[in-house]
Amino acid sequence: MTIRTVALAASLLLAGTAMLTPVASAQPATPPQPLAKSVPSDLPRTARPLHYAIAIEPDAANLTFAGQSSAEIEVFAETSELLLHAVDLKIAEARLVPAAGGVAIPLKIALDEGNQLARFAAPSPITPGRYTLTTRYSGTIYTQANGLFALDYNDTATGQPRRGLFTQFEAPDARRFAPLFDEPSYKATFDLSAIVPAAQMAVSNMPVAREEQLSGGRKRVTFATSPKMSSYLLFFGTGDFERIARKASNGTEVGVVVPRGKIPQGGYALDSLAELVPYYSDYFAQPYPLPKLDEVTGPGQSQFFGAMENWGAIFTFEYFLLNDPALTSAAGKQNIYTGVAHETAHQWFGDLVTMAWWDDLWLNEGFASWMETKASDHFNPSWNALLDRVGGREAAMGQDGFVTTHPIVQKIRTVEETNQAFDSITYSKGEAVISMLEAYAGPDIWRSGLRAYMKDRAYGNATTQDLWHAVEAAGAPGLTAIASDFTNQPGIPLVRVAEARCVGGHTRLVLEQSQFSRDRKADVAAQPLRWRVPLLLTPRGGKPTRIVLKDGRAEATVASCAPVVVNGGQLGYFRTLYPAPTLAGLTKNLSRLAPIDQLGLVKDNLALSRASYQPMTPALDLLAAVPVKGDATVAAGAVDEWGKLYDSLAAEPAEQARLGARIARQWRPRMVALGFEPRTGETLPQAQLRAGLIAMLGKQGDPAVVAEARRRFARLPADPRALDGPLKTEWLRIVAGNATRAEWDALAALAKSSPALVERSTYFGLLGRASDPALAQATLDLALTDTPPPTVRAAMVRAVAEGHADLAFGYAMAHRAQIEALVDDSSQASYFAGLASTAQDPTTLTALQAYGAGLKPDQRKPVARVLGQIRQRLADTAAQVAGTKAWLAGKR
Repeated sequence: MTIRTVALAASLLLAGTAMLTPVASAQPATPPQPLAKSVPSDLPRTARPLHYAIAIEPDAANLTFAGQSSAEIEVFAETSELLLHAVDLKIAEARLVPAAGGVAIPLKIALDEGNQLARFAAPSPITPGRYTLTTRYSGTIYTQANGLFALDYNDTATGQPRRGLFTQFEAPDARRFAPLFDEPSYKATFDLSAIVPAAQMAVSNMPVAREEQLSGGRKRVTFATSPKMSSYLLFFGTGDFERIARKASNGTEVGVVVPRGKIPQGGYALDSLAELVPYYSDYFAQPYPLPKLDEVTGPGQSQFFGAMENWGAIFTFEYFLLNDPALTSAAGKQNIYTGVAHETAHQWFGDLVTMAWWDDLWLNEGFASWMETKASDHFNPSWNALLDRVGGREAAMGQDGFVTTHPIVQKIRTVEETNQAFDSITYSKGEAVISMLEAYAGPDIWRSGLRAYMKDRAYGNATTQDLWHAVEAAGAPGLTAIASDFTNQPGIPLVRVAEARCVGGHTRLVLEQSQFSRDRKADVAAQPLRWRVPLLLTPRGGKPTRIVLKDGRAEATVASCAPVVVNGGQLGYFRTLYPAPTLAGLTKNLSRLAPIDQLGLVKDNLALSRASYQPMTPALDLLAAVPVKGDATVAAGAVDEWGKLYDSLAAEPAEQARLGARIARQWRPRMVALGFEPRTGETLPQAQLRAGLIAMLGKQGDPAVVAEARRRFARLPADPRALDGPLKTEWLRIVAGNATRAEWDALAALAKSSPALVERSTYFGLLGRASDPALAQATLDLALTDTPPPTVRAAMVRAVAEGHADLAFGYAMAHRAQIEALVDDSSQASYFAGLASTAQDPTTLTALQAYGAGLKPDQRKPVARVLGQIRQRLADTAAQVAGTKAWLAGKR
């Protein structure tokens, strides 16, 4: 029985011309209003929900569930029918009851599967007022992460098969769970109850209010009423779970829910959660409003997401949350923390205050990304977390430099467009622009604006403009105009240093603004978009000068003749093109610049050279100038770039070997200094650099590193725990990349025999790293058998695609139906396009184009994006390779 279930009357109101009139009831102090016309909607705005009571009983064995719901709604205009969202639901009965009781009216049900709607038609017009819509229905339990879904695994202790149930509703999949007003602006409170096996744990957004034992080894679990929230944030899970919990310093109970036997691996996430909730409560000046916050872990993986911010019950896949000392790398441990920080930030930015429509999804994701970095830097200053924003910026610009990009605030009108909105523009460009705007406003004013925004919009919805107005009102004049430029139009500003002269101990700069592009340089040079660009002109060792570049040109004077970094602190979202003498001065002084500027200059200039805005030589000179003994995060970034350059010469074995030898000469001493084993007291960036060096040198076939990997691997048959530790995956990746057939078979045997799901999944994924095409093919064939866990199979195909894109994409197309069954509905187009992203064979482009042509128009965006990127990469390769070869020749 659901809470607030309305008793259904047996009688039927006669039709004719009679009106359905609600019984008068007390109105709230602020009456509910129709959805504003400025907010997009699939629904007719004639009603909105106030409260839902949902009761379900899953049949996990048969992958179905039975449900009942009652939705208290306010009707604003006379209507003949009510429209709610529903997908894959068989609705057996629906009735409408006026407020405070009365006659229950049976409704005629019509499902519009194409538009994901359920129409509930009344026998006579429904007049404005308050009603309760009750439904009885059944639904599907999926095997991919959409709606209510199942994840199968083996019990850690007994090896017996287990099945856990979880929900994933973002973006538009709560409608697979119950008939709902399934859009973010239709907030309501929720009561949820479920009948589950008596031995299982059930978890939802709110704590359990009561449990009732039933016959047949079952129990009914009823959860407390939720706060007002969007439907996509509702969560339910059940299974053979355990929970650890503690009180955070602000009094919130925080917990981690894991499959039985994995409690020790949840401790690090729990500790992280306990410090983050009070931190965010203070930063936003809004106490966390729910009595508890759980991290709920599930086995397996999705090709679409790693975690989801359900209010009070964050769902996260095990590989993304649990800290296994036998397997978790230094980077993995950092990812656990940043993942928890990201999803916890959403409890405010996204859950307490929610975007009005998916156009403003970045208000959730960009801000959570920005807050995860801020929180990580606050609690873990040795991690150099702020430097990671350079990598995020580059990821965003890697998409934003193409004609297929989109603004941060984007037009979304269909379910498929919503699913595709979760990309690097939304997350990483969002974070980069926020960082720039915080620097413009100043941290205190910025936080004051966020606090005002959070207070004014709590439990409601907001748009991007609401946020800008709040920050500007807090004391940041001009911010709205700057922010609007960067969020409402796509692309990347290009700031050219037209002149830099030392005059009387000062540097006089003339700066011009154009637009950076990978695939339409002539077009944007002729007619660039215009931005108001905040600049932080920072001389080496001096104080920055702040200006805003307007109308395409600005002049500035910096009180120093030392080399000037135009994007000081790498806080601006733009590329900077320096004249050759100025860039040479920066290269000469690179080791004396702040680490974040070292990293930013290297990444920025390599991107400019790859896009042919300048030759390869100045960028490679800058990369070679990175201090080998310097900051570990900067060094790791340089090592990553050397690895990309090495890969770019794959068609030139002699030149590739020459570059590999140069890289080894420069970087092997740092590898020797760090050693092959983790050391007590080292920082996380040092541990990550060690892993990066091992990976790069191993990929290049460095004899010492490959021999060490094989020596360690050879110990596994006698001691299955011989490689346990933070470098386990790196050593195995080297073995996999250089594997013989015997070594591949040994890895496959380890994958099949491992009792731990995350470790088992790791082994299966590593099989796809083999450089030998025959072994890559063997991995593809294995992926479509019953041997790997179901949610790992698509990841195996993707692993093969990293080194054999043409092979993997061709295989996926030949087995399309089987692959589609392994991938979430929400990410299939992105998944298939991603397999081809490093393709070299033009026939793969033709096949990818044909695949895209067969999709619906609103599904084609990922395909168009990848096609554009492949074509440009292939067009640019010859110049990049020639430039790299010329640079190498000059360094002999």
